[in-house]
Amino acid sequence: MNIILFGPPGAGKGTQAKYLVKKLNGYQISTGDILREEIKKNTDIGKKIINNMNDGKFVSDHIVNSILKSHIFDHNKKEKLIFDGYPRSLSQAKNLDLLLNDSNQKIDHIFFLNVNKETIVERIKKRKILEKRSDDDLDTILKRYDAYIETTRPVLDYYSKNLNFHEIDGSMEIHEITSKIEAFLNV
Repeated sequence: MNIILFGPPGAGKGTQAKYLVKKLNGYQISTGDILREEIKKNTDIGKKIINNMNDGKFVSDHIVNSILKSHIFDHNKKEKLIFDGYPRSLSQAKNLDLLLNDSNQKIDHIFFLNVNKETIVERIKKRKILEKRSDDDLDTILKRYDAYIETTRPVLDYYSKNLNFHEIDGSMEIHEITSKIEAFLNV
């Protein structure tokens, strides 16, 4: 089963993805984690990524798409992909459709965790303290939220027409969100 979790930064996608990985014996495809790994390795791509992230911008679709291709075509991960934070643009959504089609896969469920800006700001302030992430300062949070709204609206429109699209109130408690997701998955 392949699943997409999307919503603004701090919506709880990562938390739910980690749960689903355990529950479904799947693989979390977190663009944020993959990109931070490139930064940690101090690769040329990592240097480009850190500049974008620190400016509150999204990393280019070309970079993200090329990094994700190897995960989608990994035979061990087939039909076990939990996408966390991808796709973030219409271009990425269409690219994902092509890659999945080329690998004889599909998306089974799409979950949109809808959370307002005020809740996001509070959550990311807490996350910055707990996880010590350099990309979680207040100015960056606000830039990332605004960029998310602008860039991701077409993705929301693109996916919301699908019967397997589910909007969930992401301001609920973690266990409540998990219960809603489980109900849609029948697990």
